[in-house]
Amino acid sequence: GIQTPPAILSGIRENLQLFCIELVEFQPENTNEMVESNGAELTEHEAELYDRQIRLWGLDSQKRVRLARILIAGINGLGAEIAKNVILAGVKSVTLLDDRKVTEEDFCSQFLAPQSSVGTNRAEASLTRAQHLNPMVELKADTEPIESKSDDYFKDFDVVCLIGASTAQHLRVNNVCREANVKFFATDVWGMHGFCFTDLQKHEFAEDVAKYVVVSKPHEKPKSETVYSTVKCTLEFPPYQSLVDFDCKSTSYARQLKRNGPALPVQRVLQKFRDEEQRDPAYGKREEDLKKLFQLRDSLAPELIPDKSFDHVFAQISPVTAIVGGVVAHEIIKVVSQKERPHRNVFLFNPDTCCGFVDLVGADK
Repeated sequence: GIQTPPAILSGIRENLQLFCIELVEFQPENTNEMVESNGAELTEHEAELYDRQIRLWGLDSQKRVRLARILIAGINGLGAEIAKNVILAGVKSVTLLDDRKVTEEDFCSQFLAPQSSVGTNRAEASLTRAQHLNPMVELKADTEPIESKSDDYFKDFDVVCLIGASTAQHLRVNNVCREANVKFFATDVWGMHGFCFTDLQKHEFAEDVAKYVVVSKPHEKPKSETVYSTVKCTLEFPPYQSLVDFDCKSTSYARQLKRNGPALPVQRVLQKFRDEEQRDPAYGKREEDLKKLFQLRDSLAPELIPDKSFDHVFAQISPVTAIVGGVVAHEIIKVVSQKERPHRNVFLFNPDTCCGFVDLVGADK
């Protein structure tokens, strides 16, 4: 397994414990007064609680968020970040799906599971603190393996987000989601590298477009004012299979590769490692795993990835899970609220530049 120096692990754990201790549980007021629109409704207490969000993206968008049913499969540090953010946003329900046990290494980034939960199920251990974030959201822990779930299971959600899954799991769940028009996210963090793939099929959303209007008065110099108008837009997304089939060595990708660096080829190598080894690179097996990564690199993307790109692919680093988890959760909220243009279709965090960027893979611009 991953080996983290005790002093560092202790400090991380202490900070995360302080964060979770500060979570204050509250009970929603019992009121029958409702705000209604388009079949959705918010209690007066909900309208007060989500006032800032309503001001940000509008009442109708918040009501759509309040109806959203989210599945998060894989409650590691990244899964905890995504869960935290969508729960605070006020969705209808969140299901935490994970059959794995809590380990000491989880405390490097997983702040929902308490220290005393080592050896217990990761989804169940995360439930109490997750519920404290927002008691208005329906939460459920599912401890079964993702492989045991029927196709109909995934069709009961509006958004499915997979974390730490194999390529076979990605393909199977993505195909089911496309059949049922369920929005699909596949996301991961390997050390300092972050990744998210989005398949929204055919997605409609509202976007504010700025227009400049020239305003002039008699005997005054003309000046321009910015006027915003809301327009309805539609985007189509390719399936996960398009990412699997994508050739990073193609000449058509050369320009993007030069601009963005080898972040995407690195992700493809790391995913291939997971598929073959049925685990992610481990710090305790660093030398052995680096040899395997170099072999995969040479077969999948020779000359595209320098050796140093694999120096920081071990464990999940808390700051990176916070960044990627925040981006993914924001995309989920944008999708269910149908407000703002979503990322199309791959987000990557590059540790060499400490920047994230969006790449279009498997589709025409």
